[in-house]
Amino acid sequence: MVRTGFARSATVVVSSVVFAAVGATHAVAEPASGTAPDPAAVRAALERTVAAGAPGAFAVVRDHGRSGAAGDESVAVGKSSLDGTPMNADWRFRVGSNTKMFTSVLTLRLAEQGRIDLDKPLRAYLPSGTLPEGWDMTGRQVLQHRSGVHDHTNDLLEQPGEETTSAFEKRIRDTVYTPSELVALSVKHGPQFTPGSRYAYSNTNYVLLGMAIEKITGSSYARALRDQIIEPLGLRETSYVVPDKTIAGAHITGYLTNDDRAKPLLDSTEQNGSWVGSAGAVISSAADLDRFLAALLSGSSGGLVSDESLRQMTSALPTPTAKVAYGLGLREITLSCGKVYGHGGIVQGFQTQSFATRDGKRTAVVFANASNNSAVTQGLTNTLEPAFCGTKPPAAPKSRRSADAGRAGDDTRTGSAVPSVPVVDDTRI
Repeated sequence: MVRTGFARSATVVVSSVVFAAVGATHAVAEPASGTAPDPAAVRAALERTVAAGAPGAFAVVRDHGRSGAAGDESVAVGKSSLDGTPMNADWRFRVGSNTKMFTSVLTLRLAEQGRIDLDKPLRAYLPSGTLPEGWDMTGRQVLQHRSGVHDHTNDLLEQPGEETTSAFEKRIRDTVYTPSELVALSVKHGPQFTPGSRYAYSNTNYVLLGMAIEKITGSSYARALRDQIIEPLGLRETSYVVPDKTIAGAHITGYLTNDDRAKPLLDSTEQNGSWVGSAGAVISSAADLDRFLAALLSGSSGGLVSDESLRQMTSALPTPTAKVAYGLGLREITLSCGKVYGHGGIVQGFQTQSFATRDGKRTAVVFANASNNSAVTQGLTNTLEPAFCGTKPPAAPKSRRSADAGRAGDDTRTGSAVPSVPVVDDTRI
């Protein structure tokens, strides 16, 4: 079924709890009936995140469609900028790989219209010469990160899993790339494995999908995003401005942790997003991500995709990380109280995790304004259980040290909680 309208009622927030503090979390759980987040435990996890090196952070948890709501509640602690401006959960930021959810929705809508067959080679829907002959990974395999396509960001950032400040200044902040140039960086490495045989996260997959969207629609990715998602849903703070470097309006300042921890954080707010494009360059806000997730996961009432498309998006396959699976542009995380669906994103200076229950009735968007620091990433992850299952994370053994322990600038005296959910393997974009 082709979706042309959107039910606004599915996106109305009936009740919400907003926890904004000096650290941030990462997901939305599917709590048992009546289970509420644990604000004290959420705050504690966020404070540990800030102690690990983030200037500030927030966690926003919202319940949709629940009667007897007390209304919105907001707490903000920490800094949105090192000039002393307090953290503000209403402001805009770079969402990184949360972009992949938007790209997946655009792709599934094309599939519903019969304009792309996800089980045929994606190469047929790309500009001629984009992929070599014989590269027959399907659109579905590309959406699932099971294509065998090398991740071009490993080349740009010098090594897997790192956001080095030197590479950022040399190749990312000011350099404009075309999608075809990014794919060419990937293709030169050849296929990494037989398509469909295993999972390996690659940002190039979603660059390819963006190219397919443009080829099929005859328009830009930015216009498709605006016409099919942003305007119908009334997303006031969401945009795709590549190759512009600035974030318009009130926004949070992002900081890239210096490779040399003895040096200060690097303001990375202004950066050119062409190096990730349709895989990670969307700018948005917590309110807009909440509205998007609630509409998407509410199914036909949300109007973004058909119920069948949503079923496919949430039919997740295992990844190498325990309790983490991946569907079509949606990550599935298993918490103690159930499974949640959404995505995360880490792009220089910004970390965001956006998740929801399968029915879209509870959403959570969590954020911290620092990256290139695994202790900050772990701190965000550790907020999942208290934010969405109402349970407190176990106390950390005294002997445990964070992944960044011993580096200058990292404070391990507070002790990180034992992670309830492991940090996923793709912690960069």
